[in-house]
Amino acid sequence: MNRAKRVRALGVVTACTLLTASVSAQSAKQAPKPFEPVSGQPGKDVVWVPTPQATVDRMLELAKVTSKDYLIDLGSGNGITVISAAKKGATAVGVEFNPDMVALSQQRAKEAGVADRTTFIKGDLFEADLSKATVITLFLLPDINLRLRPKLLDLKPGTRVASNTFTMGDWEPDAQAAASPCTTWCTALMWVVPAKVAGTWQVGEQKLTLTQQYQMLSGTLGSTPITAGRLNGDQITFTVGTRTFAGRVNGNTMSGAGWSATKM
Repeated sequence: MNRAKRVRALGVVTACTLLTASVSAQSAKQAPKPFEPVSGQPGKDVVWVPTPQATVDRMLELAKVTSKDYLIDLGSGNGITVISAAKKGATAVGVEFNPDMVALSQQRAKEAGVADRTTFIKGDLFEADLSKATVITLFLLPDINLRLRPKLLDLKPGTRVASNTFTMGDWEPDAQAAASPCTTWCTALMWVVPAKVAGTWQVGEQKLTLTQQYQMLSGTLGSTPITAGRLNGDQITFTVGTRTFAGRVNGNTMSGAGWSATKM
């Protein structure tokens, strides 16, 4: 090959090399970085802050989550609570408004080997169908909890609600515990949705009148005030004089050892 041809060939190779490098650089520049959530990033209703694993574990412990449960996490973020519940064998669903968070959670569930027991839905937590839930988990601000509270109280009696740190207003938790080891957001709270029993019931020849404040009960049997009245889901207990009544509520009836009542 003469000198002129060699120069032209070298020029072609150089041009191709430069073009390849330019295309590669452009591709690298345009390739999107993997999504990584940042604490404090804005969301639809609240900013996102990660829940410590210790707090997640404590919440699931208070709610006594097992493989028989159907858990729904409202505002599921990076999926940590859903994935942790699925590792206990539960069927777990996360509702999250941010599609990047949904995709991240799906990937993490797959990596954890629980994709078959988890579902992540891109949606509004206020519009989520909660009817299948036996456990609801959340890490939301108190005002969001209060907006959700009426919907939660309409769930099947015995449904457990577990929250990271934030309360339900004057609905007192049935259980509360600190997570450890943990430095921030370390309080787990749990409520059991109570049956609705307020009103008048016929108990033998007497009338039982109940006033209900969430799981707490007051009232009278005949003319005698009841004491220590309380609901745990559909389980009811109250004392009249020296006798303690314990039983189960089933719609408009309730009964226990040696007694029964019908709603009037």
